[in-house]
Amino acid sequence: MNEKKKLHLPHVITLIFVLIVFVAIMTWILPSGSFERTIVDTAAGEREVAVSGTYHTVEKVTEDGDLRQGLSQVLQAPGKGIQRGIEVIAFVFIIGGVFAIMDKTGAMTVGLKKLVKKLGNKGIILIPILMFLFGLGGSTFGMSDELAPFYLILMPIILSMGYDSVTVFLIVCGGATMGYAASTINPFSVLIAQGVAGIQGNPQLIFRMIQFVIIMAIIIGFTMFRANRIKKHPEKSVTFENDRIRRAAMNANISVDNEVFTGKQKGVLLVFIAGLALVIFGLINFGWYMNELSMVFLGMGIAMGIIGGLNERQIAEEFIEGVKGISFAAIVIGFCNGIMIVAQDGMIIDTILNAMANILEGATNFVFVGCMYVVQSLLALLVPSSSGQAALSIPIMSSLCDLHSVNPEASVTVLQYANQMTNIMSPVAGTTVAGLAICKISFGKWWKIFWKCWLVLTVVILVFCTVSAGM
Repeated sequence: MNEKKKLHLPHVITLIFVLIVFVAIMTWILPSGSFERTIVDTAAGEREVAVSGTYHTVEKVTEDGDLRQGLSQVLQAPGKGIQRGIEVIAFVFIIGGVFAIMDKTGAMTVGLKKLVKKLGNKGIILIPILMFLFGLGGSTFGMSDELAPFYLILMPIILSMGYDSVTVFLIVCGGATMGYAASTINPFSVLIAQGVAGIQGNPQLIFRMIQFVIIMAIIIGFTMFRANRIKKHPEKSVTFENDRIRRAAMNANISVDNEVFTGKQKGVLLVFIAGLALVIFGLINFGWYMNELSMVFLGMGIAMGIIGGLNERQIAEEFIEGVKGISFAAIVIGFCNGIMIVAQDGMIIDTILNAMANILEGATNFVFVGCMYVVQSLLALLVPSSSGQAALSIPIMSSLCDLHSVNPEASVTVLQYANQMTNIMSPVAGTTVAGLAICKISFGKWWKIFWKCWLVLTVVILVFCTVSAGM
């Protein structure tokens, strides 16, 4: 009997390589051209920007060379892309290693477990506290892949309080994803996108903090409203039957394990908090960039390892394991840079920018950021990784902002929101898929539950993006 083949998207690396080939073909079809560029002083330091109205075409073939990109250029593009993005990629590797060290100490996991145990069954107050913490994790260090254990930790607690599995998913994935969307100093979203755009010092950091508070208030309010309604009418939950079986299996005897939250683990969290405070201080006061940020995070990693009781070999081995774990994201960044290299060597990026600028000429900032938001949302379906999407799109989007005379920080703001707002509704986003599977919620049911809140968030987000463009 023939098995029915399942429809699936190609691997991300395959998609990116196909895009490299596609862009190479476009260098034979689209006219080549360029803008004149100049150095301007901005709040984020000096940046090279394209000068509006100076676009001109150039010949494809001259005695100096051929701009049309062939097979050799296509095969060289990924390697060249890794070389070009080495500063960002090095930062990604260090971040991966540092967080692996912190994870080995168990400080974050045990700390959250103890918080849950201390709060006990104190009703609805548990929801905003946990969601704020998950959101803070998403906003500051990109908490995402680490979420799986917390569904299992929180499931018996939340069910025993009369809520449902959807509430668990909203607390964990909803909290972390919305925090990730409203990134403040998330190294995998805002900092990398700013690095690709050449923006130093996170100039809109205070505004980002305000956005974080508002976005978290919306998602927490929605979760608490729905949780209260389900507690009064549990039969209305889409997971009612599954939750009933789960409660019976648990016999309603809920307990959190008796792991000790050691002084060393408390020390690790203090170092982590102090490190993030130092990052914010450096960004605001000194306009720190990739090297300075790498310095602070690496120092945090070493200090957390020592305070957490790891010996030098364990620190080194965990760092290497973290680098291995993050290597996929680093390679995606390099391959995405390869797309830009082919387009730049073929001199078609400015041609595309000129066409987009002409289409959006005279558009209000709201319309402008709305168009960017739609494009970035579609890209997120192909490249769910925020860092990979930044490498792929920000070179064009930040330049488009320059041509439209708006703050290039808007391209970063649009990216961070479009990526995560797409991922939380996407059947190809690993974090969302895993969380829904653990909570036994189908995508159809999830969309039905969340679409109204998603629309409200989207409207608020577009307002934020418009304000970012005008600052």
